[in-house]
Amino acid sequence: MSETKKRSLVGIAGIVAIATMLSKVAGLVRQVAIAAFFGVGPAYDAYNYAYVIPGFLLILLGGINGPFHSAIVSVLAKRKKEEAAPLVETITTAVGGILLLATIALIIFAEPLLNLVAPGLGRTPEGLVIQKIAIEQSRIMAPMALLAGLIGIGFGTLNAADMYWLPSISPLFSSVALLVGLAGFFVVVGGQVTDPQHVFLGGLVLAYGTLGGAVLQWLIQVPAQWKAGLGTLRLRFNFRDPGVQDVIKIMGPATLSSGMMYINVQTALFFASFIPQAASAMGYATLLIQTPLGIVSNVILVPLLPVFSRLANPEDWPELKQRIRQGLVMTAVTMLPLSAIFSALALPIVELVYKRGAFGDRDVIFVAQVMVAYAIGMFAYLGRDVLVRVFYALGDGETPFRISVVNIFLNAVLDAILIFPLGTPGLVLATVIVNITSMLALMWYLDRKIHGLPWREWGLIVFQMTLVSVVAGCVSAGTFWVCQQSLNQTNFLIQLVQLCVAGTAGLVVFGGIATACQLPGTTPLMDLLRRKLPRQLGGRREDD
Repeated sequence: MSETKKRSLVGIAGIVAIATMLSKVAGLVRQVAIAAFFGVGPAYDAYNYAYVIPGFLLILLGGINGPFHSAIVSVLAKRKKEEAAPLVETITTAVGGILLLATIALIIFAEPLLNLVAPGLGRTPEGLVIQKIAIEQSRIMAPMALLAGLIGIGFGTLNAADMYWLPSISPLFSSVALLVGLAGFFVVVGGQVTDPQHVFLGGLVLAYGTLGGAVLQWLIQVPAQWKAGLGTLRLRFNFRDPGVQDVIKIMGPATLSSGMMYINVQTALFFASFIPQAASAMGYATLLIQTPLGIVSNVILVPLLPVFSRLANPEDWPELKQRIRQGLVMTAVTMLPLSAIFSALALPIVELVYKRGAFGDRDVIFVAQVMVAYAIGMFAYLGRDVLVRVFYALGDGETPFRISVVNIFLNAVLDAILIFPLGTPGLVLATVIVNITSMLALMWYLDRKIHGLPWREWGLIVFQMTLVSVVAGCVSAGTFWVCQQSLNQTNFLIQLVQLCVAGTAGLVVFGGIATACQLPGTTPLMDLLRRKLPRQLGGRREDD
């Protein structure tokens, strides 16, 4: 809100980084537990299909940097605090009513919706088992549709009020709820899930644990929102309020635009339903990529979105361009080396994280292949998000939406083409290509919208960082090979040390070469690694 004291970007980034890291670590522990219990088996395979719609809504509407969050922040950042509560209550009333109806529909039409999502399941006996479990899981998780909207509105409201810790840490409680459910399930079955009845029960535990996590995620933000005077659960129907109209103006197209991106994910799952265990492999690989990607995404986007919004007027566009450059350079300097290192070390990373219990050698190879495909697209994924937030800050949700509509058809065509020669990794690469084309299209439209961008200069920076990142990836792979030959052991601790040494070697080489070549954004990063991280972040100028 306009009267709120603005923290420095470094201070906000520090808060968000720590909170998001804790949440992501909890999510990784949750996924490791799932892998040990279920492997790439029917219970988790079913869960990935059942989670498509409720999970899509939770990530789309309830996620930090989602359209609800972005719309609320963009509007409230420009208004006085006393205007917030009526506006938030009105938006909550409208969104809650619509999503309550959506929840009822998801329960009633769970079976036909699942058949639409995964038509290939009914073709084999194993697929029929997966289908049966997934239908029950879908009904259990249906209320997440309503919770998603409430969570997203709460996130945006708290961030607009300069409160960043709680929204960033709240996903941790979702993981804890599922882990508690799995712990209870472990007591009941006493180990890996092999008996058909235990497989079905395990699938229900996954669904109930996920729903319980969403409930907790919403409940923990309610007291903070009420205490800050940012609205209660009071029903309010002042839909013609100008502030409400501004939120809807951004929220509607933004939701559709972001929804189109997740339709691309659904398109991939549609084709994946014809490949045994493809959905499970994609789920495990996604988590490994989303752990660092989610942390960096929140660190970059959460503090920059209010800044973009405050620079939306034409007289502020020169500074806005600098902030866009800052966001993209930060994205490149973090995502490109991570992309190269994750690609080079995919197999040992998957083996270290997942290989235990029901998760065997074959599963390791399958998931590692998919992980490489995801890793290649890390920069495009986050770079696209940076540019989309600029359009939201400018009050333009239509342009990202139109681009997303075109990309849906492109994604479907690429899926159909790449699935035959490449299998499951081909489905992921199709999405990567779509994100790259989307990012380029957004850059072109933004160039026209704010009267010119030095995109050639920015493109050269990204190209140079890509070359340096490839070198870093090769160094990581070589270092890991040397460590393996030297130690010639494969227990958990030794493999963890080998990965840490190999990854650090790659990052050091990237930082050293990039700093020597004076690539933008790398000198401050190296300074931060040397001097800033041991200190408490904060107390710096906003342009640090």
